[in-house]
Amino acid sequence: MTPRGYFFSWSKCSALLSLRILLLLPAGLPVSSQGDSQSDNKVMDNITVRQGETVFLRCSQGDVVTHTAWLNRSSILYAGDEKWSVDPRVSLVTLNQEEFTIKIEDIDMTDEGQYVCAVQTSSRPRTTVVHILVQVPPKIINLSRNIVVNEGANVTLLCQAMGKPDPSISWRFISSSGDMASDDEYLEIPSITRQRAGTYECTAVNDIDTDVQTVDITVNYAPSVLEGRDVGVTLGQRGVLECESDAVPEADFEWYKDDRRIVNGFDGMEIVTTGSLSKLTFYNVSDGDYGNYTCVAINKLGSASTNLLLYVVIEPTSSTLLQGPRAVQDGSGAAMGVHSHTCLLFIAILPILLRF
Repeated sequence: MTPRGYFFSWSKCSALLSLRILLLLPAGLPVSSQGDSQSDNKVMDNITVRQGETVFLRCSQGDVVTHTAWLNRSSILYAGDEKWSVDPRVSLVTLNQEEFTIKIEDIDMTDEGQYVCAVQTSSRPRTTVVHILVQVPPKIINLSRNIVVNEGANVTLLCQAMGKPDPSISWRFISSSGDMASDDEYLEIPSITRQRAGTYECTAVNDIDTDVQTVDITVNYAPSVLEGRDVGVTLGQRGVLECESDAVPEADFEWYKDDRRIVNGFDGMEIVTTGSLSKLTFYNVSDGDYGNYTCVAINKLGSASTNLLLYVVIEPTSSTLLQGPRAVQDGSGAAMGVHSHTCLLFIAILPILLRF
């Protein structure tokens, strides 16, 4: 340490010691504990402020003041109009015969505690004690990240917050009716199902404010496929078979005719998949296109399939009747047509035969 720095440090210590002796404040004891019958000690009401606000510490003077100071936890903030604190947030507002006021801006938790105004008058020393209480709005400091789990897994969500007063914490499932909730830091979800996938909200509340953050849970599950719908198409026309799947992650689709996998664009067939729906399109149906098809939906957790039939539809004429897919395929429609003509012919000639 340089001689000048040493001298400055010694001067500070000497001044502090002199100030304590001058104001009759025994070193090492809180100011509020003085019991000198010749001193006039006053305890003010606590000052409660929110974090970030500005507080004014006022001290009445009176009589003929010879020395005055504001202290915080035995550290001098101001001695008269001389600033001892190195904190730029602390400043002198008023110093006259009636009032000695300092200002502390942007209050933080570290500023909480006891403050003392020590005044030496011509007659006797006087102290005024005030306690600053700092309220801090809640802040969530530890929150589970968005997660992806498989259906059936056990899930635990964590939410921790700080603040003053201590905040209360609650969980709520906001993607449905909100029937799942917790008034704790932890939310336990045993054997999670796909219906429990969605957004969960953590809320931290105290008397000052509220902090809210969310966690998203994605639940993976194997595909399920809606029952396929058979489609009838006239020869040479356009036909579409559709296959829809429910899966997370979204399923990939494969199409088969009998045991042969269909390649997109092969034999005039096109496969177009959009999200959970896959379509197999025939632009010019030929005799070879009719038959059974299988749609398979696949993701990393499993697969599911459904069967669909592309059947022939015969345009109705004066001599044919449309009988539906099965009848057309097995020829029963034609047989019924022949049978109907036979019956009509028999009814027509029956009166003639009855004459004989």
